Amino acid sequence: MVKNNDLIYGIHPLMEALQGGMPMNKVFMKNGLRGEHVYALKGLIHKWNIPLQHVPMEKLNRLTNKNHQGVVGLTSPVPFHSLGDLIPGIFEKGQTPLIVVLDQITDMRNLGAVCRTAEAAGAHAVVIPEKGSAAITADTMKASAGALSYIPICRENNLKNTVMYLKDSGIQVVAAAGDAQMAYTSLNIGGPVAIIMGSEGKGISSQLLQMADHAVKIPMLGEISSLNVSVAAGILLFEMVRNRSLNPA
Repeated sequence: MVKNNDLIYGIHPLMEALQGGMPMNKVFMKNGLRGEHVYALKGLIHKWNIPLQHVPMEKLNRLTNKNHQGVVGLTSPVPFHSLGDLIPGIFEKGQTPLIVVLDQITDMRNLGAVCRTAEAAGAHAVVIPEKGSAAITADTMKASAGALSYIPICRENNLKNTVMYLKDSGIQVVAAAGDAQMAYTSLNIGGPVAIIMGSEGKGISSQLLQMADHAVKIPMLGEISSLNVSVAAGILLFEMVRNRSLNPA
C-alpha cells in the first residue's frame, strides 16, 4: 500500500524534488499529458533513469485526492546506485564481489527480506530491474530491518545486459531454479559470484536462466515444493560464504 508521505505530486514540486536529488521509485503520469513543463519533467525523469508509467486520471486520483496536475511521484527511502560504477570499486578494494540479482520479485516484504539476508551475508549489492520489481518504500525498509541503509540497491534497465556485464567482469552467475539438475551443495566457487533469484510463482526468466554459468536447486525433502525467496536466498548466499572460507580467491 502506498502511503501519502511516500508521494510527491504536482509538476513543479516533482521537478524540484528531482533537481534536488530525491530518490524516486516511479513516476505516474496522466495519459496524453503535454506542455512545456511536462517535457522538462520528462527530461529529468529520463536523466535519472526513473521508471515512467502513463496511467488514466482515475489511477492518479486513487493515489491522492490532492491537486496532482496529472503527475505523481513515488519516492524511495534510499538512493539507487549504478552496478557499472560499483563493480570496479569492489575489485579495486581487493574484495571479491558477491551480488544478488532479483528477477520478478514484486512483493515489497520479500524484497526487503532478501536485502536483509544479503546484507547479513556480506553481499556487495542487490540488483533489481527498472520494470517489474517491487518498489522500495518505508514498508520495504521495515521488512529489511534497516539493511537497506547499508547495502547498495542497483536499479538496472535491462537484466539481460546486466548479467552479460557481470559475466564480462569475470563474475560467475548462479541461477536458482527448482528444476535444475545440480544441487546447490555441488557448487565450488570461491571467486566472484552473482546469484539470480526469481519469484516463487514465475521463477527466473528463460533468457536469464540460459545465460547463467550454473543453475542449481535446493532439494525439497518435505511435502512443500518451494521456499520463500528470502529463505532460498539465505541458503545460497551463506553457501557462497562457506565456499569462500574453504576456497579463498
